[in-house]
Amino acid sequence: MSRLLDKYKADVVPALMKHFNYKNVMQVPKLDKIVINMACGDAVGNQKVLESAMADLATIAGQKPVITRARKSLAAWKLRKGMAIGCKVTLRGSRMYDFLDKFMNIALPRVRDFRGVNRNSFDGRGNYALGVKEQLIFPEIEYDKIDKIRGMDIIITTTARSDEEAREFLALLGMPFANA
Repeated sequence: MSRLLDKYKADVVPALMKHFNYKNVMQVPKLDKIVINMACGDAVGNQKVLESAMADLATIAGQKPVITRARKSLAAWKLRKGMAIGCKVTLRGSRMYDFLDKFMNIALPRVRDFRGVNRNSFDGRGNYALGVKEQLIFPEIEYDKIDKIRGMDIIITTTARSDEEAREFLALLGMPFANA
């Protein structure tokens, strides 16, 4: 079992029940899924770029990514509907907790000039999204073996009903929010 899941059961649930006066343990927010998305605009001209992005994402997430395709054609970018332009991974269960633990405790501190993540990147329904500028912050990625530095979007979906609940939940899990 994951270290973060143990922390959730032992520390986070009782703290949230007390803070928000929940009557039932089932009201306490929990992680639903984590989606990691990597867009590759260069893939329009060269499909090899997408293959290396998929390999990087598979290494980071520990799971095979799926290809994302263009929803509509854009002549200015030479993009046709249905072209492969990125990849994504949806993590659930123990892989989700392992990834979040690795992301918060190993990858984020490796970001240059890191002062914490934005407190206001919630969507109004208790989900948190953040962007990472380079895949090199993850320890599995070897600097010599990458062809290009790529960023990624990480969306943390929770069962929280409000941003306040989700912010408190993620802070108790150990998310390093920047000071206001």
